[in-house]
Amino acid sequence: MPEPGPRGGETAARRLRAVVADDHYLVREGTRQLLESSGEVAVAGTVGTPAELVDAVRRLAPDVVVTDIRMPGEGWRPGFEGIDAAHRIRQEHPGVGVVVLSQFADSLYAFQLFRQGTEGFAYLLKDRVGDLGELLGAIRSVARGGSVIDAKVVEGLLARRAVRGEQEALTPRERDVLREMAFGRSNGGIARSLALSVSAVEKNVNSIFLKLGLESSPDTHRRVAAVLAYLGAS
Repeated sequence: MPEPGPRGGETAARRLRAVVADDHYLVREGTRQLLESSGEVAVAGTVGTPAELVDAVRRLAPDVVVTDIRMPGEGWRPGFEGIDAAHRIRQEHPGVGVVVLSQFADSLYAFQLFRQGTEGFAYLLKDRVGDLGELLGAIRSVARGGSVIDAKVVEGLLARRAVRGEQEALTPRERDVLREMAFGRSNGGIARSLALSVSAVEKNVNSIFLKLGLESSPDTHRRVAAVLAYLGAS
């Protein structure tokens, strides 16, 4: 059964409500405490199986879910339980954002998550849990219907394409910007991360879309979808 988290009063009501799922008690409890400590997230419950996660979302109506990619459960694809639960949650509750935490930088898992669309999904490596700012950024993004893919996954794919000579005409700076786009950042966020002016970022983004034949869009999840389409072409 789901373990109830603190509901709180008026302060908690202003926070994003979340459900945390992991088959290891200490991991999910640590994640709960970390999110609660931010003051931005109220954890409505924690669970240990994909079936409990789907049930908790139905009962607790959270804004977001933070789930491990692997959680043993009968009737679920072994190794993809968190991803399959994420798809079911988005189908039944389109307004609930889902952050999938994974120990796998292999692009196969990221593409499995995004295969039915990118809106409201984030794929982060588990070491991001230790970086509260990055984790909260992903949570905020999926709660708005945005999308995030871990920068390390993108870096690995870009490096793989570079070895095969498939970097198109992208400059090193444009590849840096592409990685930041994949992480769901706006042009302003990219500018701060790379210590560039917003106008310089805009020029790089426009150049990337032009060189790759991709249509620019102000919607974050569409930008990530474009990045995934480019990377998936390899």
